[in-house]
Amino acid sequence: MYIDDIERAIAEETGVLLYFSGRDCGVCDALKPKVESLFGESFPMLKRYYVDAHEFPETAAHYRVFSVPTLIVFLEGKEFVREGRNMSLMALKEKLDRPYGILLS
Repeated sequence: MYIDDIERAIAEETGVLLYFSGRDCGVCDALKPKVESLFGESFPMLKRYYVDAHEFPETAAHYRVFSVPTLIVFLEGKEFVREGRNMSLMALKEKLDRPYGILLS
């Protein structure tokens, strides 16, 4: 995914999830369906974008992603949460529950 497309989405959407993964990344492959499930159930209004850091290294570098998987959540155009390789999805959910609820109220 190209930087311009992501920047436009961040500017236009209330919330955006960027999930950076890579080829031959077992952790990325195992985590992606769990992230999809969590965000689909708990945060359905956040737009989700998946970026292959190997296919789009300039995009990964622009967002200072140097290891995969990395997950970045933007709320109202600002980076709100950044989680890397050893992330807890439950802790992530706890961080996002309140601000997400406020945004939608």
